[in-house]
Amino acid sequence: MRDLHAKKQRVPHNRVKKPPKERKPINWAPILKFASRGVGGAVLCAGLGFGGWQLYNLVSRMTLLRLEAIEVSPLKRVSREEVVTLAGVRPGDSMLKVDLKTVVARLSKNPWLEQVQVRRFFPHTLSITVSERTPQAVANVGCLYYLDEKGVLFKSLVEGDRLDYPLITGFTEEDLAQDPKGSQDALKNALALIDTLKKGGVFSLDDISEIHYSKGYGFTLFTMQGGVPVKVGNGGFSEKLTRLAGIYKELQPQMQALDYIDLDYADKIIVKKV
Repeated sequence: MRDLHAKKQRVPHNRVKKPPKERKPINWAPILKFASRGVGGAVLCAGLGFGGWQLYNLVSRMTLLRLEAIEVSPLKRVSREEVVTLAGVRPGDSMLKVDLKTVVARLSKNPWLEQVQVRRFFPHTLSITVSERTPQAVANVGCLYYLDEKGVLFKSLVEGDRLDYPLITGFTEEDLAQDPKGSQDALKNALALIDTLKKGGVFSLDDISEIHYSKGYGFTLFTMQGGVPVKVGNGGFSEKLTRLAGIYKELQPQMQALDYIDLDYADKIIVKKV
């Protein structure tokens, strides 16, 4: 008996079984050739590098390239022996193995040495040329520092250092940290004032015991005789000190009785007695 409920199976259209693709064999020849070239190149580079290193070591050990002479430019404050010791080189060292940048870095640690140049002259000579800093003043910034001609505080004073330089006060470590440019400009201005005082005939640097700086006002000089404050402000030092020189001889006998001298005016001097 026929089952009327049985579903007829539908045959999908276009369902044609495709033949499998034919795979082409891999041509390994160019791949192997390229790989062999890469490996060969790497081996060649490694061999050349190793050979070059061995040649470098051989040449650097040759007696012909040994350091024999160390030339040091003439110095006033740092001895030749100190320079050579700090440089870390000595006769017998390999000329090729002396690292010039390292030598410069070592020498630059000495605060007295401002500029350092190290050159190698084959086969046997190393030349060290340095320029030294020259103190222009001593600045008290919480501790004593030498000040050079560029307004740079370059060395803290230790026992045995000379103190016979103009003394600058009024600067602090906090000022230097918070306003380094402003502080250096003020220190340069102090050097300009010192230079003006050095040129003075009647009232000069020898008459001064201290140069004090104040941000709000400027510079005040303290006289060696009586410690009288002489207010000079921030500029026009030559004109102001020239005016003072005109009456300074008259003031000298009464310095002990003076409270201050104010030069920070365009056309007058104020002398206040105690």
